[in-house]
Amino acid sequence: MIVHYNLHNLGQINNPIITIGSFDGVHIGHKKILKKLTDTAQKEKGESILFSFYPHPRQVIFPDNKSLKFLNTQQEKIELLKTTQIDHLIFFPFTIEFSKISSKEFIRKFLVEKMHIKKIIVGYDYHFGKNREGNYENLSQLGILYGFKVEKIKALNVNKIAVSSTKIRKALSEGNIKLANAFLGYEYSITGTVIKGNRIGRKLGFPTANIEVNDNCKLIPANGVYIAHVNVNKKLYNGMVNIGIRPTLNLKEITIEVNIFDFDADIYNQQITISLVDRIRDEVKFHDLDALKIQLVKDKAEILKKIDQI
Repeated sequence: MIVHYNLHNLGQINNPIITIGSFDGVHIGHKKILKKLTDTAQKEKGESILFSFYPHPRQVIFPDNKSLKFLNTQQEKIELLKTTQIDHLIFFPFTIEFSKISSKEFIRKFLVEKMHIKKIIVGYDYHFGKNREGNYENLSQLGILYGFKVEKIKALNVNKIAVSSTKIRKALSEGNIKLANAFLGYEYSITGTVIKGNRIGRKLGFPTANIEVNDNCKLIPANGVYIAHVNVNKKLYNGMVNIGIRPTLNLKEITIEVNIFDFDADIYNQQITISLVDRIRDEVKFHDLDALKIQLVKDKAEILKKIDQI
């Protein structure tokens, strides 16, 4: 997969078959579209292209909206897309000026005249262009006008629910990690740098790695205690993660800390990745540290039991 950050040096692409979108999460619905994309490109002796935007359009149009969160960082998305066998990934620079062009102008100027597309494959709820005015019907009409084909992929359902990035974000915000993972097709992960904390966990017999997430737009799931797989220097461990404000310590800032099982090494300033498997309970305020320690012993026992069943 070749990653492009503009169209300047794109070069000649043979019979381009394209899909367009953010693909936040690269979930199982996205993979259905991308599988159709690569299969079609192979069948028609062409090259497959995912045309995306960076920064995300909403970050540019609503720069003061600090509540905007995403399932993937840009690098996480790239790594996930590498597994899909697409030929080209384009991150087109999104600007205020670009946001003002119509859907028709976008298709004509960038996809037809610049890239000479032959076919566009889109999802069931696809919209594009200024104010999201473009949809499948508009795209089909433009296809007739400019000489390219359009194909729409039906929604992929899990338990009769159409999979979407919005539904995954909602599930994570509610702490429903198992549903989110089912929609994603993989365990939701968070990567960050290990920083020094207050070392209370170590005093309780549960030393934790405190993780500082490097991207402010990365969605952090609901507060609570989670089962996790932990990747440290490309080696996997089991662990217990707490996301929250640590109310027993009367703190207010949300932190992410993981107790890595069967692990005792100095990893300050290193990057680690936690992949969340299940959520076992809410975050609770205990009346003292002894009560917290008793609960942590119970949490670890429950996690070890569940890990054996996974």
